[in-house]
Amino acid sequence: MLIGVENVTKRFGALTVVDDLSFHLGEGEALGVLGPNGAGKTTVFNLITGALTPDSGKVHFAGEDVTAASPHQRCHRGIGRTHQIPHPFEQMSVFENLLVGGAFGKTSGTEHAAYDRCGEVLERTGLLAKANAPAGSLTLLERKRLELARALATNPRALLLDEIAGGLTDHECHSLVETIQAINASGVSIIWIEHVVHALLKTVSRLVVINFGKLLTEGEPEEVMADPRVREVYMGIPAQ
Repeated sequence: MLIGVENVTKRFGALTVVDDLSFHLGEGEALGVLGPNGAGKTTVFNLITGALTPDSGKVHFAGEDVTAASPHQRCHRGIGRTHQIPHPFEQMSVFENLLVGGAFGKTSGTEHAAYDRCGEVLERTGLLAKANAPAGSLTLLERKRLELARALATNPRALLLDEIAGGLTDHECHSLVETIQAINASGVSIIWIEHVVHALLKTVSRLVVINFGKLLTEGEPEEVMADPRVREVYMGIPAQ
């Protein structure tokens, strides 16, 4: 087990957003997370990365309890993430954006090693030709790729993707899926929140479904998508 979420609860005032939730991510696994809007999915990512602290429960990473660890400590340990809306440093070049992650993430070694890693990430994410372009000049697909590249530049063992395919055309989505599949095949474990279900199903080997902050079900994608409860809460198809 690489990441373990153990009986985690998070409240904002009287509202319970994550409710006694438990699930895990295996080493090398690609795990998909589904749920309707407001289910608590992004809050779960914030709890895993340290942006939020749970009111109860624990978060484990690589056998360590990281519940009290700061976001930068978790990043150094090997947890990287993207955000739903990319917010690059727009006046900096694409390559300079990656160097921020390369300098402060899990990457160890010299400054030269960080430069080399960022160059490799640019190539893997299809951004090499845009290395010197201002980040603010990128298209939506390129911004999504930059968001992915910045997370990869931290040299993560676990990569958390938050609706990275949202807003893309089918062709753009297919291209992005191929990139994510290659990242997972290289040994990086992935948790992917996504509403573009066909993209998710092409990539993950297991699905977790959350509703009102609680675990609804988990299992193999085909089995989960056929579950009447999932069809009702996520796709609006009444259970027979």
